[in-house]
Amino acid sequence: MTPMQQRVFRIWLWGLTVSLTAAILSPLPASAQTTPVKADLELVLLADASGSIDNGEILFQRQGYADALKDPDLVGAMTRGYWGRVALTYVEWASADSQEVVVGWTMIDGPEAAAAFGDQLMAAPRLAYGRNAIGAALMTAVRLIETNDIDGARRVIDFSGDSANNWNGPTIAEGRAAAVDKGMTINGLAILCRFCNGRPIAYDLEAAFQNQIIGGPGAFVITADSNETFAAAVRQKLFLEVSWATSQRRAALDPPRRLNTTRPLNIP
Repeated sequence: MTPMQQRVFRIWLWGLTVSLTAAILSPLPASAQTTPVKADLELVLLADASGSIDNGEILFQRQGYADALKDPDLVGAMTRGYWGRVALTYVEWASADSQEVVVGWTMIDGPEAAAAFGDQLMAAPRLAYGRNAIGAALMTAVRLIETNDIDGARRVIDFSGDSANNWNGPTIAEGRAAAVDKGMTINGLAILCRFCNGRPIAYDLEAAFQNQIIGGPGAFVITADSNETFAAAVRQKLFLEVSWATSQRRAALDPPRRLNTTRPLNIP
């Protein structure tokens, strides 16, 4: 190959390299981009894993959700909507730099998917540690919803905790606004005391949840004050969230409210 031919070849090769690089780095055309998966509900389960929750309580909380997902009535409600499925993820929250996804986004479209979610939840190690950062937890949930490839008819953050303290990270008000301003709903499970008699804190935890944390269409707070009421509250809360996902108009008309689970709700 002559020097001239070599030069032409190098120019051609450079042009080919630039073209291929541009093709790789350019965004896909709209028709080739991933189409969001439709669902009746996008639900982030935000479970307390802060310093007041020991490893036994972590497993106890997870077991409550895993057992609920084996309930045929609940799974039936999850598959009864227009799209026949709900998207679920489980996150344990603690300090602002320890907000950990335990089970990623999963489509629950029947008993097998629900049971598999529960099995994965129980098998995972504890991931989150530190002092309360509720504002950061809510913002983490918002990010998970905003960045997934799911198009849910309703978007809900299911927050649980045994206090309303916020020791680091964004304020609760900032986290709440981040969700509510985007049309999301925040529901609460106030964990009063499971392994003792009485409350873990001096103030009215349910009122604090209602006034500071929950918000959006159809928002509510449920309480749990024992092993038995915790399991019942988890099931009732999930049932209400799934049921309201199929009734947008009803949810939009319901103001934030407080539900009492010391007497279990009459849910089939």
